[in-house]
Amino acid sequence: MRADRRRGLSRVALYSHDTQGLGHVRRNSLLAAAIVATDPDVSVLLLSGAREAVSLPLPERTEVVVVPGIAKDRTGRYSSRFPGCSLPQVVAMRAAVAEAVLASYAPDVLVVDKWARGFRGELEPAIRRLREEHGTRTVLGLRDVLDDVETTRREWAADGTTEAIDSLYDEVWAYTDPTVFDPAEVYGWERCVRAKVRYPGYLGSGRARLLPSATGPYGARPALPELRRPFVLGLVGGGQDGEAVVASFLDASFPAGHDGVLVAGPYLPGPLLAAAERTAARRPDLRVYRFVADVPRLTRAASAIVTMGGYNSVCEVVVSRRPALVVPRVRPRGEQALRAAHFARRGLLDVACGDHLGADDLTRWLSAAVGTRPAGRPPVDLGGLGRVPALAAGLVGRPVGPARRTADVG
Repeated sequence: MRADRRRGLSRVALYSHDTQGLGHVRRNSLLAAAIVATDPDVSVLLLSGAREAVSLPLPERTEVVVVPGIAKDRTGRYSSRFPGCSLPQVVAMRAAVAEAVLASYAPDVLVVDKWARGFRGELEPAIRRLREEHGTRTVLGLRDVLDDVETTRREWAADGTTEAIDSLYDEVWAYTDPTVFDPAEVYGWERCVRAKVRYPGYLGSGRARLLPSATGPYGARPALPELRRPFVLGLVGGGQDGEAVVASFLDASFPAGHDGVLVAGPYLPGPLLAAAERTAARRPDLRVYRFVADVPRLTRAASAIVTMGGYNSVCEVVVSRRPALVVPRVRPRGEQALRAAHFARRGLLDVACGDHLGADDLTRWLSAAVGTRPAGRPPVDLGGLGRVPALAAGLVGRPVGPARRTADVG
């Protein structure tokens, strides 16, 4: 029996598969913070495949459930992170946990990050059950750039993404400014998908404002490092593929009067992290941190930033209005390079190839960058965090149509 809800928004669930890095769960935690900050009657459940999610600062009235993890290597191959279990076994476990948790929570709105059916279809049974039994409204949330056009179209066809959106989803939220990158146009989405797309804007402005109300998993939000001198900042996202940036940053000379601060990321390989910490022990002008929860405040305090090109990193450096050099990864996906190129064309950042960025090159860039005055207001819509709560609230109260089998969709 389907129960269409006519009351206001009270429960939101956000799912992220998280096979590589922390970008997906960080994006969902920011969305949660924006939603609870807008409405004191809303609670949020974060469902994630990243065990590191419990280390992130959580907004008020937000809980996190971690499903068994999946890893992705540099070639794009997936494997189980759960000891003694094959990949199919872990997918089955994830599907069972997700369905049980979501059915019990019975959210008014479910926002799924990137994979319309979850990883290898793991979320589809839960989505169908939520829509049929609880009248849950469902949203697919997408970053701006997914990958190059050929790869994205091939993956969408293999995963049945268009059919899943048509039969299982009410809306698609593309967290982008379509004047910078319009995925519907670039990837040639079909009419049934385009009709559901909303463009709230990049999830940029308001990140630092939302974090002060957030708490860590045990009630204390991790403090910012104590930094008494001006500094230049190195960011490598999760760190699993940040070797080139780390190596160049460790060997670079920092501008006069400046320290260097490197946030290595929780996935940086152990030997490289140990080498970075040994280097920092020898250099009084270098500090290395594996994890800093409040990255937006750190970027705003930096004199210049070198970073990889993930969605969150680019949003943070553009909002900070500090000089930024982006060193995107190019494998196993090309999305970071494509994103960096689009922002560079608008003069919002510089781009370097990791294979050709030596310590001397970085030293010269940093020296020139710290003398640059902060940029003016970026010519890009960064207001997505301010619009998502209204989009979520606007979904509640509409009747939910019956979910159709994706195989029946022509």
